[in-house]
Amino acid sequence: MSDVHVPAQPKRSLGGWLLIAVPYVWLLIFFLAPFLIVFKISLSQVAVAIPPYVPTFDLAEGWNGIWDSVSEFSFENYVWLTEDDLYWKSYLSSVVIAAISTLLTLIIGYPIAYGMARSPQSLRPTLLMLVILPFWTSFLIRVYAWIGILKNEGLLNQLLLTLGVINEPLVIMNTNIAVFIGIVYSYLPFLVLPLYASLERLDGSLLEAAEDLGCPPWKAFWKITVPLSLPGVIAGCFLVFIPAVGEFVIPDLLGGSNTLMIGKTLWVEFFNNRDWPVSSAVAVILLMILVVPIVLFQNQQQKMSEREG
Repeated sequence: MSDVHVPAQPKRSLGGWLLIAVPYVWLLIFFLAPFLIVFKISLSQVAVAIPPYVPTFDLAEGWNGIWDSVSEFSFENYVWLTEDDLYWKSYLSSVVIAAISTLLTLIIGYPIAYGMARSPQSLRPTLLMLVILPFWTSFLIRVYAWIGILKNEGLLNQLLLTLGVINEPLVIMNTNIAVFIGIVYSYLPFLVLPLYASLERLDGSLLEAAEDLGCPPWKAFWKITVPLSLPGVIAGCFLVFIPAVGEFVIPDLLGGSNTLMIGKTLWVEFFNNRDWPVSSAVAVILLMILVVPIVLFQNQQQKMSEREG
């Protein structure tokens, strides 16, 4: 019986190792290290000091001092979050608002991406530029612009009153509707771009074959276009949902006092109450909530890469 020859695996060069190390070092410096700092603060207790929590590490005291500080850590802040219904209501409200906003963004963004993908080749760069054009303006300025549009004396109410559609101004500002409008407008490009990339690669011969076999256009759309565009749909929905859950600027400027989102709650705890330990615990739990969609998004991206490879 002859031995089976297994080809030797090529040795990875120094450049290959550096190429792999760069993203890991980046994540270590800009993600893991800040997360560990926030997690450490979440295990501390609030204090009237600078910084406003104890214990703090003093390297001059050596390992004994560090161990004494670690022994003072506790999970009291996490227990406090479970006892106060403000926090879990904020998490739940944030997830619901982000989910509804993502659905609305998908309903609006899919026809836009589909129209871009089916447009003439020469027109696509212009349409793509129009989608990313809002990014050329400050995010804060764009949100402030919606205040001028949606307020009682704003452009929208003035237009509807002039046309005779309404008899009195609509109350849109300081409501969840204004928050939905702000999130959908702000994050629409994040859904359109990956969805357009998925639809643009769609093989048109599949639709032609379906038409030749007598398949109606609407049925071919549901049977061929929609399934093949699902990777773009999933990627776009995650890119909208994940940042929308922790959104602060839009609900703070467009939403009212009854608009409850975890970003606003985090801001109040950190800057108004100066309770860094509790606010850090809120941030850690928020990150844990977002880990699930992030992992799902990464798995989806990996599967897409494997299929394309």
